This record gives sequence, C-alpha cells and structure tokens, in this order.
Amino acid sequence: MAVEETDTQVIITNPSDPNSSVTILKYGATVISWIYKGEEKLWLSDDAKLDGSKPVRGGIPLVFPVFGKCKDASHDTEPLPQHGFARNSTWQFLGQVTESPCAVQFGLGPEDVDQELYKKWGKGRHDFTLVLTVTLADDTFTTQIEVENTGASTFEFNWLFHTYYRVEDVTDSLVTNLMDSTCYDQLLATTYQEKAPMLSFHEEFDRIYKKVEEEKHIQIVDKGKVLVTLERENLPDAVVWNPWIEKSKGMADFAPKLGYMNMLCIEPGHVADFITLTRGEKWIASQKITPFGEIRVQTDIYSV
Repeated sequence: MAVEETDTQVIITNPSDPNSSVTILKYGATVISWIYKGEEKLWLSDDAKLDGSKPVRGGIPLVFPVFGKCKDASHDTEPLPQHGFARNSTWQFLGQVTESPCAVQFGLGPEDVDQELYKKWGKGRHDFTLVLTVTLADDTFTTQIEVENTGASTFEFNWLFHTYYRVEDVTDSLVTNLMDSTCYDQLLATTYQEKAPMLSFHEEFDRIYKKVEEEKHIQIVDKGKVLVTLERENLPDAVVWNPWIEKSKGMADFAPKLGYMNMLCIEPGHVADFITLTRGEKWIASQKITPFGEIRVQTDIYSV
C-alpha cells in the first residue's frame, strides 16, 4: 500500500521506489521523516516528543496563526504562545487524494484546537479551516496549505513551514540566492540588504529574508553539490536558522547537543507581515523540495 495509517501517523511510500517515503505525525500534521532513495533528508531531534506532549523539535512543524510571539498588544494574536497552535493540535486525517503522484490531506478547524488556547485568538471569534496536502513524487516532495475563513469575522495570520534539513556538516553548507533581499537579523535586531552571494554558518544564525522573488530557488549547497532546491508559491519570506552551541544547550528537547552541526532550517513562509482573510476567502501556498539540482545563480554577484 502506498498509504498506511496508524493511530498516530500516516506513512506514504512511493509505489515506484519503496526506499522513498514520508511520515506525517497526526499531532501538528508534522512531517517527521522524508526518505529519498534510502537517505533521510530531514533532521529530527533524538529527544523530539512524538507523543503529543509538546511540538516536535525537527521535521516540518507548521506555524499558524502567528510567527514567533506577537509584540503588538492590540493584535488578535498577541495572547497566543509562540508560533500559535497549529503545531500543537491533532489534525484530522482526510485520506489519500491522488495516486500518482501520491498525495494525502489533513484538516484542522477550531474544534480540533485546545479550546482555552483557541479562545486566546480574537477571543475565539475566528472560524477557519486549514487543509494540508502532502505530495510525494519520484523526485520532489511538496507541502501545500490552504487557509479558509469560514466565519463572519475578518482575521489576520502568519504562515510558516518550519523545515529542518539534515546536513553532514553545517560549516560546509552554503545557502544561495538570497543576495539583495531585505534581511532582518533577529540576533542584531537590525534590517539591511543582504550582500553575501552565499550564506555560510559558523555561529548562531537567525534571519528573516523578506519578499524574496518567487522565481528565486533557494538552494543548500555542500562542497559543490546541491543538497536541496526549494521552490515557493505564495511564500515571500524565508527564515534561515541554526541555534548553534548555547541555544542548543538551552533546549531540553534538542539532542544530541552537537546536533546543530547536522541541521539547518530554511523556512518559507509569510511572516514579515500578516495575511488578511475576509469571510469566505481562501489563501493557498506551497513549498516544493527537490533533493538535488544544478547550482543556479539567480543573483547579480557582480553588482556593486
């Protein structure tokens, strides 16, 4: 069977390649494994909680309706905890929707969210439906989200695919095609234009790249080999993150503590500002990941 459901997980296996699969935890609809031709492509902490006791450390947690912690006391998302409630709610498995490529869907509505937590968002007056589609093709893996306002009140939200990639050694990894983007460095609390043709990692790294042109394919390159080619639809921002030494030590569910050397987060989303949905409106976005590719230079590295 291409799709196997257990009490807690859904596993998709590529019918044409039994060594390629995706595992999705129903809690958070979090992808916790993507194996391509026998090789794991995502990083998952050894101490990640997979029992629904807290959001998963690693894989692809889903961030909605707020990224980080809202600092605007007047905004509906301000009372919510960091990253909202999608990643710590149990989603409904809606079933398989296509056979070739194989795709499955998960759904989340207010009834699936802890009610005390849900009521913190606009005092519980916002009605919504989220539908996540996970598609495993021969050489690509896609996650798509559809957000629909099914209530009477307009609401604002952020979205983020908080994707943790597995790398052999982050100090050998480079991220390309973000040059000339507006960057907010969360460690320095400073905004500037990124002038590095390639990003490298030798210390804690936490930056939001805003309004990155959709035609730009963000790539992770290791010693001249493309590990990941990321295409985005309707996701203008990208968070690049590695916790490094001290922050890793401070996270109880981050293991091994040297695991920061083997992971790198490239997180496409809409987080630099809020999306507004009025009654009956839908918003759809997706990321498509290819675990290889030719190096693409989509920035003018010769500009002054």
